[in-house]
Amino acid sequence: MDNREEVREFLTSRRAKITPDQVGLPGGSRRRVPGLRRSEVAALADMSVEYYSKLERGDLAGVSPGVLEALARALRLDDAERSHLVNLAQAADGSDALSRPRRRTATQQWTPHRSLQWTLDAVTAGPAFVRNGRMDVLAANQLFRAFYTDLYATPGNQENLARFTFLDSAARRFYPDWDSFADITVAIVRTEAGRNPHDKDLHDLVGELSTRSDEFRTRWGAHNVRHHSTGTKHFHHHAVGDLSLAFEGLDMASAPGLNLTIYTAEPGSPSEEGLRLLATWAATQDTERSAAS
Repeated sequence: MDNREEVREFLTSRRAKITPDQVGLPGGSRRRVPGLRRSEVAALADMSVEYYSKLERGDLAGVSPGVLEALARALRLDDAERSHLVNLAQAADGSDALSRPRRRTATQQWTPHRSLQWTLDAVTAGPAFVRNGRMDVLAANQLFRAFYTDLYATPGNQENLARFTFLDSAARRFYPDWDSFADITVAIVRTEAGRNPHDKDLHDLVGELSTRSDEFRTRWGAHNVRHHSTGTKHFHHHAVGDLSLAFEGLDMASAPGLNLTIYTAEPGSPSEEGLRLLATWAATQDTERSAAS
């Protein structure tokens, strides 16, 4: 991905999201741009308009941590956006003098250690899985495979949650709040693009989804990023009905860039009973498959 273009669009989109009122500046009806003007961002960041304009044109190469922090404060970036800005700056420092992107590198295959699969299999009360920043599911327990049965049912998904979300009609049924899941999915992939801009598989995924899904392409253009580590989500599974599940996502120290996520239900809730029914259903499916083979 073109680092200069990524920087330019990210800074422009963040500037457009801030109203003058939010930073104590006069608004008025004669403003020609959404959000703040370049001169206003420059003043808030305590730098010249010329220097800020240079940064917004995409030139972050050699920018100091202090300047990045000043930009983050001026643009009111959250933690995920600050990290994304730092990643973009690091990528800029890695490009050559002509700002040509480095050769795209193929992603190395990753195979889970047996002990990781044992750990996942030991989680029997909720779905558990490991994914990368491209949303590839790399390892999972039995309950996750039963939970995301539609993901595995369509070979075209390639066990990728982004493809499932945007290209598989089953996702609209499985995710009652599909728009929220779509926003989260794109934000995670966009975050990974800033962290690993030369990943060929990531380039190919973004190109495929941008071509095949207007919903993805629109969200991708918004340049939103996020850290996705805890919360509650709602699902509708065709075998057990509605489920409201809490989740915790843990970055894996042994494999940087990978995330282990576990879904759980509130004790005593209908969703906890739903997960127990799902486990029974999954065992029945496995028995039937074994008998058929």
